[in-house]
Amino acid sequence: MLKRTHISKGMLIVSAITLIFSFTSCKRDKSTTTGWNYNDSKWGGFEVHDFDGQETGPGLALVEGGSFVMGNTEQNVTYDYDNIPKKVTIASFYMDETEVANVHYREYLYWLSRTFGADFPEVVQRALPDTLVWRDELAYNEPYVEYYFRHPAYNNYPVVGVSWVQANDYCAWRTDRVNEMLMVREGILEKNPSQIDEDNFNTRSYLVGQYEGAIKKNLKDLNPNGTGERKVSMEDGILLPEYRLPTEAEWEYAALALVGNNPFKEEELYTDRRIYPWNRDQMRDPKHGGWQGDFLANFKRGNGDLMGVAGGLNDNADITAPVTSFLPNDYGLYNMAGNVSEWVSDVYRPYTFYDASDFNPYRGNVFMKDSLDEEGYHVDKDSLGRLIKVPVSESESANRLNYRRSDVINFLDGDSLSGVEYNYAVSSLIDNKARVYKGGSWADRAYYLAPGVRRFMDENLAVATIGFRCAMIRVGSPSGNDFPAGKQYDVKEKKKKK
Repeated sequence: MLKRTHISKGMLIVSAITLIFSFTSCKRDKSTTTGWNYNDSKWGGFEVHDFDGQETGPGLALVEGGSFVMGNTEQNVTYDYDNIPKKVTIASFYMDETEVANVHYREYLYWLSRTFGADFPEVVQRALPDTLVWRDELAYNEPYVEYYFRHPAYNNYPVVGVSWVQANDYCAWRTDRVNEMLMVREGILEKNPSQIDEDNFNTRSYLVGQYEGAIKKNLKDLNPNGTGERKVSMEDGILLPEYRLPTEAEWEYAALALVGNNPFKEEELYTDRRIYPWNRDQMRDPKHGGWQGDFLANFKRGNGDLMGVAGGLNDNADITAPVTSFLPNDYGLYNMAGNVSEWVSDVYRPYTFYDASDFNPYRGNVFMKDSLDEEGYHVDKDSLGRLIKVPVSESESANRLNYRRSDVINFLDGDSLSGVEYNYAVSSLIDNKARVYKGGSWADRAYYLAPGVRRFMDENLAVATIGFRCAMIRVGSPSGNDFPAGKQYDVKEKKKKK
Protein backbone atom coordinates (compact mmCIF):
# COMPACT_ATOMS: atom_id res chain seq x y z
CA MET A 1 0.00 0.00 0.00
CA LEU A 2 1.03 3.57 -0.49
CA LYS A 3 2.14 6.12 2.07
CA ARG A 4 -0.44 8.78 2.97
CA THR A 5 0.47 12.19 4.34
CA HIS A 6 -1.69 14.93 5.72
CA ILE A 7 -1.30 18.25 7.52
CA SER A 8 -3.47 19.44 10.39
CA LYS A 9 -3.92 23.12 11.40
CA GLY A 10 -0.48 24.16 10.18
CA MET A 11 1.36 21.22 11.75
CA LEU A 12 2.97 18.62 9.50
CA ILE A 13 1.93 15.11 10.43
CA VAL A 14 3.34 12.20 8.48
CA SER A 15 2.00 8.68 8.91
CA ALA A 16 2.06 5.45 6.98
CA ILE A 17 -1.44 3.98 6.93
CA THR A 18 -2.63 0.79 5.28
CA LEU A 19 -5.79 1.57 3.37
CA ILE A 20 -8.28 -0.34 1.29
CA PHE A 21 -10.46 2.08 -0.67
CA SER A 22 -14.10 1.15 -1.21
CA PHE A 23 -14.17 2.74 -4.67
CA THR A 24 -17.04 0.61 -5.89
CA SER A 25 -19.24 0.92 -2.86
CA CYS A 26 -22.88 0.21 -3.67
CA LYS A 27 -24.35 1.94 -0.67
CA ARG A 28 -27.89 3.06 -1.44
CA ASP A 29 -28.75 6.64 -0.70
CA LYS A 30 -31.30 9.11 -1.93
CA SER A 31 -30.96 12.29 -3.92
CA THR A 32 -31.70 15.36 -1.84
CA THR A 33 -33.14 17.05 -4.93
CA THR A 34 -35.30 14.32 -6.51
CA GLY A 35 -35.72 11.69 -3.81
CA TRP A 36 -34.64 8.98 -6.25
CA ASN A 37 -32.33 6.23 -4.98
CA TYR A 38 -28.68 6.29 -5.93
CA ASN A 39 -26.91 3.06 -6.95
CA ASP A 40 -30.22 1.30 -7.57
CA SER A 41 -30.99 -0.18 -10.99
CA LYS A 42 -34.70 -0.09 -10.20
CA TRP A 43 -34.45 3.70 -9.94
CA GLY A 44 -32.40 4.20 -13.10
CA GLY A 45 -28.97 3.19 -11.83
CA PHE A 46 -27.36 6.60 -11.26
CA GLU A 47 -24.19 5.84 -9.29
CA VAL A 48 -22.67 7.96 -6.51
CA HIS A 49 -19.61 6.54 -4.80
CA ASP A 50 -18.18 7.34 -1.39
CA PHE A 51 -14.70 8.86 -1.51
CA ASP A 52 -12.38 8.40 1.43
CA GLY A 53 -9.91 11.00 0.19
CA GLN A 54 -7.15 11.14 -2.36
CA GLU A 55 -4.57 8.41 -2.16
CA THR A 56 -1.00 9.64 -2.00
CA GLY A 57 0.74 8.48 -5.16
CA PRO A 58 4.17 6.83 -5.06
CA GLY A 59 6.93 9.23 -4.07
CA LEU A 60 4.67 12.16 -3.21
CA ALA A 61 4.16 14.29 -0.10
CA LEU A 62 1.16 16.53 0.60
CA VAL A 63 1.87 20.26 0.53
CA GLU A 64 -0.98 22.02 2.31
CA GLY A 65 -1.74 25.24 0.47
CA GLY A 66 -2.14 28.75 1.80
CA SER A 67 -1.10 32.38 1.34
CA PHE A 68 2.47 33.59 1.08
CA VAL A 69 4.50 36.44 -0.34
CA MET A 70 5.95 35.19 -3.60
CA GLY A 71 9.07 36.74 -5.04
CA ASN A 72 12.44 37.92 -3.85
CA THR A 73 12.21 39.87 -0.59
CA GLU A 74 15.97 39.80 -0.05
CA GLN A 75 18.71 41.78 -1.79
CA ASN A 76 18.45 41.53 -5.59
CA VAL A 77 22.15 41.13 -6.32
CA THR A 78 21.62 40.45 -10.04
CA TYR A 79 19.40 43.53 -10.51
CA ASP A 80 16.98 41.58 -12.68
CA TYR A 81 13.85 42.90 -10.96
CA ASP A 82 11.90 39.98 -12.40
CA ASN A 83 10.50 38.64 -9.12
CA ILE A 84 8.56 41.54 -7.62
CA PRO A 85 7.00 40.40 -4.31
CA LYS A 86 3.28 39.69 -4.40
CA LYS A 87 0.95 37.98 -1.96
CA VAL A 88 -0.75 34.95 -3.55
CA THR A 89 -2.63 31.82 -2.48
CA ILE A 90 -1.63 28.34 -3.55
CA ALA A 91 -4.07 25.41 -3.54
CA SER A 92 -2.96 22.25 -1.78
CA PHE A 93 -1.02 19.85 -3.99
CA TYR A 94 1.40 16.95 -3.89
CA MET A 95 5.09 17.11 -4.74
CA ASP A 96 7.82 14.51 -5.04
CA GLU A 97 9.77 14.15 -1.83
CA THR A 98 12.95 13.98 -3.89
CA GLU A 99 14.30 14.91 -7.27
CA VAL A 100 13.77 12.26 -9.96
CA ALA A 101 16.81 9.99 -9.74
CA ASN A 102 18.81 8.20 -12.43
CA VAL A 103 17.25 4.85 -11.52
CA HIS A 104 13.75 6.31 -11.94
CA TYR A 105 14.58 7.71 -15.36
CA ARG A 106 16.25 4.46 -16.47
CA GLU A 107 13.03 2.62 -15.55
CA TYR A 108 11.22 5.00 -17.90
CA LEU A 109 13.70 4.39 -20.72
CA TYR A 110 13.44 0.63 -20.24
CA TRP A 111 9.65 0.78 -20.60
CA LEU A 112 9.93 2.94 -23.72
CA SER A 113 12.46 0.55 -25.25
CA ARG A 114 10.35 -2.51 -24.45
CA THR A 115 7.15 -0.93 -25.75
CA PHE A 116 8.27 1.20 -28.71
CA GLY A 117 11.87 0.18 -29.39
CA ALA A 118 11.18 -2.21 -32.26
CA ASP A 119 8.87 -0.02 -34.38
CA PHE A 120 9.50 3.50 -33.04
CA PRO A 121 13.16 3.66 -31.93
CA GLU A 122 13.06 7.44 -32.31
CA VAL A 123 10.78 7.60 -29.27
CA VAL A 124 13.52 6.09 -27.13
CA GLN A 125 16.18 8.30 -28.70
CA ARG A 126 14.18 11.46 -27.96
CA ALA A 127 13.94 10.51 -24.27
CA LEU A 128 17.65 9.83 -23.68
CA PRO A 129 19.33 12.32 -21.35
CA ASP A 130 22.26 14.21 -22.81
CA THR A 131 25.24 12.75 -20.97
CA LEU A 132 27.57 15.10 -22.85
CA VAL A 133 26.41 17.94 -20.60
CA TRP A 134 29.21 16.92 -18.24
CA ARG A 135 31.90 17.99 -20.71
CA ASP A 136 33.84 21.17 -19.97
CA GLU A 137 36.38 22.58 -22.39
CA LEU A 138 38.86 23.22 -19.60
CA ALA A 139 38.07 20.39 -17.17
CA TYR A 140 38.40 16.60 -17.10
CA ASN A 141 34.79 15.45 -16.62
CA GLU A 142 34.77 12.64 -19.17
CA PRO A 143 34.21 9.92 -16.53
CA TYR A 144 30.82 11.47 -15.70
CA VAL A 145 29.85 11.27 -19.37
CA GLU A 146 30.44 7.53 -19.24
CA TYR A 147 29.29 6.58 -15.74
CA TYR A 148 26.99 9.14 -14.08
CA PHE A 149 23.70 8.04 -15.63
CA ARG A 150 24.33 4.30 -16.04
CA HIS A 151 26.57 3.13 -13.19
CA PRO A 152 24.77 1.75 -10.10
CA ALA A 153 26.97 3.94 -7.90
CA TYR A 154 24.82 6.85 -9.11
CA ASN A 155 21.42 5.11 -9.01
CA ASN A 156 19.96 7.49 -6.43
CA TYR A 157 21.61 10.65 -7.71
CA PRO A 158 19.39 13.18 -9.52
CA VAL A 159 19.04 12.71 -13.26
CA VAL A 160 20.51 15.64 -15.24
CA GLY A 161 20.90 16.39 -18.92
CA VAL A 162 17.11 16.29 -19.27
CA SER A 163 15.31 19.09 -21.08
CA TRP A 164 12.02 20.64 -20.01
CA VAL A 165 10.27 18.78 -22.86
CA GLN A 166 11.75 15.45 -21.78
CA ALA A 167 10.76 16.07 -18.16
CA ASN A 168 7.14 16.66 -19.23
CA ASP A 169 7.13 13.43 -21.24
CA TYR A 170 8.37 11.56 -18.16
CA CYS A 171 5.52 13.01 -16.07
CA ALA A 172 2.94 11.83 -18.63
CA TRP A 173 4.45 8.34 -18.67
CA ARG A 174 4.46 8.17 -14.88
CA THR A 175 0.78 9.10 -14.74
CA ASP A 176 -0.16 6.15 -16.90
CA ARG A 177 2.05 3.64 -15.13
CA VAL A 178 0.73 4.60 -11.68
CA ASN A 179 -2.91 4.47 -12.84
CA GLU A 180 -2.29 1.14 -14.54
CA MET A 181 -0.87 -0.16 -11.25
CA LEU A 182 -3.99 1.01 -9.39
CA MET A 183 -6.24 -0.73 -11.93
CA VAL A 184 -4.29 -3.96 -11.50
CA ARG A 185 -4.38 -3.62 -7.71
CA GLU A 186 -8.15 -3.14 -7.74
CA GLY A 187 -8.59 -6.32 -9.82
CA ILE A 188 -9.83 -4.53 -12.94
CA LEU A 189 -6.86 -5.15 -15.26
CA GLU A 190 -4.51 -8.09 -15.56
CA LYS A 191 -0.78 -7.47 -15.44
CA ASN A 192 0.32 -7.03 -19.03
CA PRO A 193 4.09 -6.54 -19.40
CA SER A 194 3.94 -7.30 -23.15
CA GLN A 195 2.24 -4.10 -24.32
CA ILE A 196 3.55 -3.02 -27.71
CA ASP A 197 3.18 0.26 -29.64
CA GLU A 198 -0.32 1.80 -29.39
CA ASP A 199 -1.57 -1.15 -27.33
CA ASN A 200 -0.35 0.32 -24.03
CA PHE A 201 -2.34 1.66 -21.12
CA ASN A 202 -2.97 5.39 -21.44
CA THR A 203 -5.27 6.98 -18.88
CA ARG A 204 -7.05 9.37 -21.22
CA SER A 205 -7.42 6.82 -24.01
CA TYR A 206 -8.88 4.31 -21.57
CA LEU A 207 -11.45 6.79 -20.26
CA VAL A 208 -12.83 7.49 -23.76
CA GLY A 209 -12.95 3.79 -24.68
CA GLN A 210 -9.86 3.56 -26.89
CA TYR A 211 -7.94 1.05 -24.80
CA GLU A 212 -9.23 -2.45 -24.15
CA GLY A 213 -6.22 -4.03 -22.49
CA ALA A 214 -6.13 -7.26 -20.52
CA ILE A 215 -9.42 -6.91 -18.64
CA LYS A 216 -9.69 -9.04 -15.52
CA LYS A 217 -13.08 -7.86 -14.27
CA ASN A 218 -15.03 -4.76 -15.23
CA LEU A 219 -17.21 -2.91 -12.75
CA LYS A 220 -20.88 -3.76 -12.38
CA ASP A 221 -23.14 -1.52 -14.46
CA LEU A 222 -26.38 -0.52 -12.70
CA ASN A 223 -27.86 1.06 -15.82
CA PRO A 224 -30.99 -1.02 -16.57
CA ASN A 225 -30.38 -0.45 -20.29
CA GLY A 226 -26.71 -1.41 -20.11
CA THR A 227 -24.79 -4.65 -20.61
CA GLY A 228 -24.32 -5.41 -16.93
CA GLU A 229 -20.71 -4.30 -16.77
CA ARG A 230 -18.75 -1.14 -17.51
CA LYS A 231 -15.27 0.34 -17.48
CA VAL A 232 -13.89 2.57 -14.77
CA SER A 233 -14.86 6.22 -15.09
CA MET A 234 -13.51 9.36 -13.43
CA GLU A 235 -16.58 9.37 -11.15
CA ASP A 236 -15.37 6.15 -9.49
CA GLY A 237 -12.41 7.93 -7.88
CA ILE A 238 -9.95 5.13 -8.63
CA LEU A 239 -7.62 6.96 -11.00
CA LEU A 240 -5.21 9.56 -9.72
CA PRO A 241 -4.79 13.01 -11.32
CA GLU A 242 -1.87 13.63 -13.62
CA TYR A 243 1.74 13.81 -12.55
CA ARG A 244 3.21 17.03 -13.97
CA LEU A 245 5.88 19.63 -13.40
CA PRO A 246 5.02 22.01 -10.55
CA THR A 247 4.21 25.60 -11.38
CA GLU A 248 6.75 28.20 -10.36
CA ALA A 249 4.42 29.42 -7.62
CA GLU A 250 3.90 25.88 -6.29
CA TRP A 251 7.61 25.14 -6.33
CA GLU A 252 8.52 28.35 -4.49
CA TYR A 253 5.75 27.85 -1.93
CA ALA A 254 6.78 24.24 -1.28
CA ALA A 255 10.46 25.17 -1.01
CA LEU A 256 9.87 27.89 1.58
CA ALA A 257 7.72 25.54 3.68
CA LEU A 258 6.41 28.36 5.85
CA VAL A 259 4.20 25.81 7.60
CA GLY A 260 7.19 25.43 9.92
CA ASN A 261 6.69 29.04 11.04
CA ASN A 262 3.10 28.32 12.06
CA PRO A 263 3.30 25.60 14.72
CA PHE A 264 0.38 26.72 16.84
CA LYS A 265 -3.35 26.67 16.28
CA GLU A 266 -4.72 29.04 13.63
CA GLU A 267 -1.88 31.53 13.65
CA GLU A 268 -1.44 33.48 10.42
CA LEU A 269 2.26 34.16 10.11
CA TYR A 270 2.43 34.59 6.35
CA THR A 271 4.47 37.77 6.84
CA ASP A 272 7.34 35.76 8.30
CA ARG A 273 10.01 35.14 5.71
CA ARG A 274 12.77 32.65 5.16
CA ILE A 275 15.79 33.17 2.97
CA TYR A 276 16.27 29.42 2.47
CA PRO A 277 14.02 26.33 2.84
CA TRP A 278 15.08 25.97 6.46
CA ASN A 279 14.03 28.23 9.33
CA ARG A 280 17.32 30.04 9.83
CA ASP A 281 19.67 32.17 7.77
CA GLN A 282 22.81 30.11 8.39
CA MET A 283 24.18 27.69 5.81
CA ARG A 284 25.37 25.30 8.54
CA ASP A 285 23.39 23.27 11.05
CA PRO A 286 23.42 25.22 14.35
CA LYS A 287 22.02 22.43 16.51
CA HIS A 288 24.22 20.85 19.12
CA GLY A 289 25.27 17.29 18.40
CA GLY A 290 26.98 15.36 15.66
CA TRP A 291 25.40 17.44 12.91
CA GLN A 292 26.45 20.82 14.27
CA GLY A 293 28.45 22.80 11.72
CA ASP A 294 27.53 20.60 8.76
CA PHE A 295 26.26 22.25 5.60
CA LEU A 296 22.49 22.18 5.05
CA ALA A 297 22.65 21.96 1.27
CA ASN A 298 24.91 20.94 -1.62
CA PHE A 299 26.22 24.16 -3.18
CA LYS A 300 29.41 25.98 -4.16
CA ARG A 301 30.81 27.99 -1.25
CA GLY A 302 33.21 30.02 -3.39
CA ASN A 303 35.53 29.89 -6.38
CA GLY A 304 37.24 26.53 -6.41
CA ASP A 305 35.44 25.30 -3.26
CA LEU A 306 32.74 22.78 -4.11
CA MET A 307 33.11 20.48 -1.08
CA GLY A 308 35.65 21.78 1.39
CA VAL A 309 38.92 20.29 2.61
CA ALA A 310 39.77 16.60 2.90
CA GLY A 311 39.05 15.27 6.36
CA GLY A 312 36.23 17.75 6.87
CA LEU A 313 34.23 17.98 3.65
CA ASN A 314 31.59 20.67 4.18
CA ASP A 315 28.80 19.13 2.07
CA ASN A 316 30.53 15.80 1.26
CA ALA A 317 29.59 16.10 -2.42
CA ASP A 318 31.87 17.10 -5.28
CA ILE A 319 29.04 17.21 -7.85
CA THR A 320 25.53 16.04 -7.02
CA ALA A 321 24.57 13.96 -3.97
CA PRO A 322 21.92 11.22 -3.50
CA VAL A 323 18.40 12.64 -3.65
CA THR A 324 17.71 11.91 0.04
CA SER A 325 20.79 13.77 1.25
CA PHE A 326 20.58 16.62 3.78
CA LEU A 327 17.63 17.41 6.03
CA PRO A 328 14.20 17.70 4.39
CA ASN A 329 12.22 20.90 4.87
CA ASP A 330 9.02 21.21 6.91
CA TYR A 331 6.96 19.58 4.16
CA GLY A 332 9.30 16.59 4.09
CA LEU A 333 10.88 17.62 0.75
CA TYR A 334 14.57 16.99 0.16
CA ASN A 335 17.02 19.28 -1.62
CA MET A 336 14.69 22.17 -2.36
CA ALA A 337 17.92 24.18 -2.23
CA GLY A 338 21.12 22.89 -3.76
CA ASN A 339 22.03 19.58 -5.41
CA VAL A 340 20.35 20.43 -8.75
CA SER A 341 18.18 23.28 -9.93
CA GLU A 342 14.75 22.11 -11.08
CA TRP A 343 12.49 22.73 -14.05
CA VAL A 344 9.05 24.20 -13.39
CA SER A 345 6.23 24.44 -15.91
CA ASP A 346 6.05 28.24 -16.39
CA VAL A 347 7.06 30.22 -19.44
CA TYR A 348 9.46 32.99 -18.39
CA ARG A 349 8.45 36.64 -18.49
CA PRO A 350 10.07 39.35 -16.34
CA TYR A 351 6.68 40.73 -15.25
CA THR A 352 4.78 37.47 -14.93
CA PHE A 353 3.43 38.09 -11.44
CA TYR A 354 2.76 41.80 -11.65
CA ASP A 355 -0.69 41.27 -13.19
CA ALA A 356 -1.01 37.54 -12.51
CA SER A 357 -3.90 35.95 -10.69
CA ASP A 358 -3.57 35.92 -6.92
CA PHE A 359 -4.78 32.29 -6.85
CA ASN A 360 -2.46 29.67 -8.35
CA PRO A 361 -0.56 32.14 -10.59
CA TYR A 362 0.89 30.56 -13.72
CA ARG A 363 2.02 31.57 -17.19
CA GLY A 364 1.98 28.93 -19.91
CA ASN A 365 -1.66 28.04 -20.57
CA VAL A 366 -2.62 26.75 -24.00
CA PHE A 367 -6.20 25.56 -23.58
CA MET A 368 -6.87 22.24 -25.32
CA LYS A 369 -9.81 19.98 -26.10
CA ASP A 370 -10.28 16.40 -27.29
CA SER A 371 -10.18 16.00 -31.06
CA LEU A 372 -13.62 14.89 -32.27
CA ASP A 373 -14.88 13.89 -35.71
CA GLU A 374 -17.91 15.41 -37.44
CA GLU A 375 -20.26 13.11 -35.53
CA GLY A 376 -18.80 14.08 -32.14
CA TYR A 377 -16.80 10.90 -31.57
CA HIS A 378 -13.16 10.88 -30.49
CA VAL A 379 -10.76 10.42 -33.36
CA ASP A 380 -8.56 7.36 -33.15
CA LYS A 381 -5.62 7.55 -30.77
CA ASP A 382 -2.19 8.07 -32.28
CA SER A 383 0.39 5.39 -33.06
CA LEU A 384 1.81 5.66 -29.53
CA GLY A 385 -1.57 5.06 -27.89
CA ARG A 386 -2.17 8.66 -26.81
CA LEU A 387 -5.44 10.55 -27.07
CA ILE A 388 -5.28 13.32 -29.67
CA LYS A 389 -5.97 16.84 -28.41
CA VAL A 390 -6.15 20.13 -30.31
CA PRO A 391 -6.19 23.81 -29.23
CA VAL A 392 -9.57 25.41 -28.55
CA SER A 393 -10.60 27.46 -31.59
CA GLU A 394 -11.14 31.22 -31.49
CA SER A 395 -14.80 30.78 -32.42
CA GLU A 396 -15.32 28.50 -29.42
CA SER A 397 -13.75 31.11 -27.12
CA ALA A 398 -15.33 34.23 -28.62
CA ASN A 399 -18.26 34.48 -26.20
CA ARG A 400 -16.44 33.42 -23.06
CA LEU A 401 -15.83 35.78 -20.15
CA ASN A 402 -12.75 34.06 -18.69
CA TYR A 403 -10.63 33.68 -21.85
CA ARG A 404 -10.88 34.58 -25.54
CA ARG A 405 -8.26 32.37 -27.19
CA SER A 406 -6.48 29.10 -26.51
CA ASP A 407 -2.86 30.30 -26.42
CA VAL A 408 -2.61 32.88 -23.61
CA ILE A 409 1.12 32.62 -22.93
CA ASN A 410 1.64 36.25 -23.96
CA PHE A 411 -1.36 37.60 -22.06
CA LEU A 412 -0.46 40.73 -20.04
CA ASP A 413 3.25 40.00 -20.30
CA GLY A 414 4.25 43.67 -20.33
CA ASP A 415 5.26 43.61 -23.99
CA SER A 416 3.40 45.88 -26.41
CA LEU A 417 4.49 43.51 -29.19
CA SER A 418 3.12 40.38 -27.53
CA GLY A 419 1.92 39.03 -30.84
CA VAL A 420 5.41 39.03 -32.34
CA GLU A 421 7.24 35.72 -32.49
CA TYR A 422 10.79 36.09 -31.19
CA ASN A 423 13.69 33.85 -32.15
CA TYR A 424 15.56 32.64 -29.09
CA ALA A 425 19.00 34.28 -28.82
CA VAL A 426 18.44 36.26 -32.06
CA SER A 427 16.09 39.14 -31.34
CA SER A 428 15.48 38.21 -27.70
CA LEU A 429 16.37 35.57 -25.14
CA ILE A 430 12.74 35.52 -24.08
CA ASP A 431 10.23 33.64 -26.20
CA ASN A 432 7.49 31.09 -25.60
CA LYS A 433 10.04 28.32 -25.22
CA ALA A 434 11.93 30.05 -22.40
CA ARG A 435 11.09 28.00 -19.29
CA VAL A 436 11.73 28.86 -15.66
CA TYR A 437 13.98 26.80 -13.43
CA LYS A 438 14.32 27.28 -9.68
CA GLY A 439 16.68 26.53 -6.83
CA GLY A 440 20.45 26.48 -6.69
CA SER A 441 22.62 23.58 -7.79
CA TRP A 442 25.87 21.94 -6.73
CA ALA A 443 27.70 24.48 -8.94
CA ASP A 444 25.86 27.61 -7.67
CA ARG A 445 26.65 30.14 -4.95
CA ALA A 446 24.34 30.48 -1.95
CA TYR A 447 22.35 33.35 -3.50
CA TYR A 448 20.64 30.97 -5.92
CA LEU A 449 19.46 28.71 -3.10
CA ALA A 450 16.77 31.26 -2.15
CA PRO A 451 13.42 30.00 -3.52
CA GLY A 452 12.44 33.43 -4.86
CA VAL A 453 15.32 33.59 -7.36
CA ARG A 454 14.27 33.02 -11.00
CA ARG A 455 16.27 31.85 -14.00
CA PHE A 456 15.26 30.56 -17.41
CA MET A 457 16.49 28.44 -20.31
CA ASP A 458 15.15 27.15 -23.62
CA GLU A 459 12.85 24.16 -23.08
CA ASN A 460 14.85 21.97 -25.48
CA LEU A 461 18.23 22.52 -23.82
CA ALA A 462 19.80 20.57 -20.96
CA VAL A 463 22.73 21.04 -18.58
CA ALA A 464 24.48 19.13 -15.80
CA THR A 465 23.01 21.33 -13.07
CA ILE A 466 19.24 21.04 -13.78
CA GLY A 467 16.97 18.13 -12.85
CA PHE A 468 13.29 17.99 -11.94
CA ARG A 469 10.60 16.58 -9.68
CA CYS A 470 6.90 15.93 -10.28
CA ALA A 471 3.75 17.38 -8.73
CA MET A 472 0.05 16.50 -8.65
CA ILE A 473 -3.08 18.45 -7.78
CA ARG A 474 -4.85 17.69 -4.51
CA VAL A 475 -8.57 17.06 -5.06
CA GLY A 476 -11.13 17.64 -2.33
CA SER A 477 -10.18 18.85 1.13
CA PRO A 478 -6.98 20.94 1.24
CA SER A 479 -5.93 19.69 4.69
CA GLY A 480 -5.85 15.94 4.26
CA ASN A 481 -8.31 13.09 4.16
CA ASP A 482 -9.24 13.29 7.84
CA PHE A 483 -10.28 16.95 7.64
CA PRO A 484 -13.24 17.93 5.39
CA ALA A 485 -13.04 21.27 3.62
CA GLY A 486 -14.66 24.26 5.27
CA LYS A 487 -15.63 24.60 8.91
CA GLN A 488 -17.82 21.63 9.81
CA TYR A 489 -20.14 22.35 12.75
CA ASP A 490 -22.06 19.65 14.53
CA VAL A 491 -25.71 20.26 13.63
CA LYS A 492 -26.97 18.10 16.50
CA GLU A 493 -25.00 20.08 19.05
CA LYS A 494 -26.43 23.31 17.67
CA LYS A 495 -29.96 21.93 18.02
CA LYS A 496 -29.30 20.92 21.62
CA LYS A 497 -28.18 24.44 22.49
CA LYS A 498 -31.45 25.78 21.13
